[in-house]
Amino acid sequence: MDLRIFTEPQQGATYDTLLTVAKATEDLGFDAFFRSDHYLRMGGSDGLPGPTDAWITLAGLARETKRIRLGTLMTAGTFRLPGVLAIQVAQVDQMSGGRVELGLGAGWFEEEHTAYGIPFPKEKFARLEEQLAIVTGLWSTPLGKTFDFHGTYYDLTDSPALPKPAQRRVPVLIGGHGATRTPRLAARYADEFNIPFAGVEDSARQFGRVRAAAEEAGRPADELTYSNALVACVGRDDREVARRAAAIGREVDELKANGLAGSPAEVVDKLGRYAAIGSRRVYLQMLDLSDLDHLDLISSQVQSQLS
Repeated sequence: MDLRIFTEPQQGATYDTLLTVAKATEDLGFDAFFRSDHYLRMGGSDGLPGPTDAWITLAGLARETKRIRLGTLMTAGTFRLPGVLAIQVAQVDQMSGGRVELGLGAGWFEEEHTAYGIPFPKEKFARLEEQLAIVTGLWSTPLGKTFDFHGTYYDLTDSPALPKPAQRRVPVLIGGHGATRTPRLAARYADEFNIPFAGVEDSARQFGRVRAAAEEAGRPADELTYSNALVACVGRDDREVARRAAAIGREVDELKANGLAGSPAEVVDKLGRYAAIGSRRVYLQMLDLSDLDHLDLISSQVQSQLS
C-alpha cells in the first residue's frame, strides 16, 4: 500500500511551510505530496497568513523536489476554465519531469466563492463532466491535430491542444460518496477513485459501485486504483496520541473511529482492513504541518511495515 501525504493549506500555511513538508515527504520515503484546493479556512482555524493557490504551489514544488508525485485532492472545477486548467497542469507536469496527478472535483464550498468573487453555479456536476472531457481530450489530441468540443457549458473550436504534459497520460483522480453519477464518471475518466473520510464498510460499498460501473462501461474494474483519504494522528503512546489530537482540535476516540489514530500497531492493523477491501493507496491528512516528527514516526513505524 502506498502512503501519500495530504495537506490542507487553507487552514493556515505559507509556501515555505508546504515546501518543508514536501521535502520531508520526499526524504522520508512517502510516495507523494498532495494538497487541497481551497481559498477559505474551515472551522476554528484563523487561516493565517491566508490562502495559497494549489497549482502555483505545485509549480514551485515541481522545481524543488525530485522524486515524489504531486497533485490535488481535489482541484475545484469552479475555480478554473477547463482549457486553462489543461494548460496549467501540463506545464507543471513538464516542470516536474512527469510527476503530476490531477484530482478534479465539482467544487462545493460556497462561502469561499462568495468571499473571492468566484461564480458558484447551481449545476456543478454536469459542468464537471464536460471539464473532464475537455481536459483529457486536449491532452490526448495528437500533435498537429486540433480539438473541438461543443457542450452545454463550454465551447472550444480549433484548439491546437497545446501544451502536452510530459507524461503520456496524466493520472486523473475522481472521488466522492455519490452512489450513481460519481461511479459512472470515474468509470469513464478516472485512473484512480478516491473516497475521502469513510470507514471500511462505506469504502467497500463505494468501491463496489465503481467496479460495477467500470464493468458496465466495458472497462476492467482493476484498471482503476482504489484509494482512501483519512486523517492521521499517530503516537508512540497514548499521551502522544492525545497531544496530537488536541493540537488539531479533535478527540482521540473520534479519530480512532473515523481516521487513522493510535499507536503504529493500531494504525497498521486498520490499514490492513482497508487493504482487504481493495484500497491500494491512502492519503494521510496531516493537519499540524509544524509536526515533522509525526511524519518521521509514520515513516519509520507504519510505512516500514506495509511492504
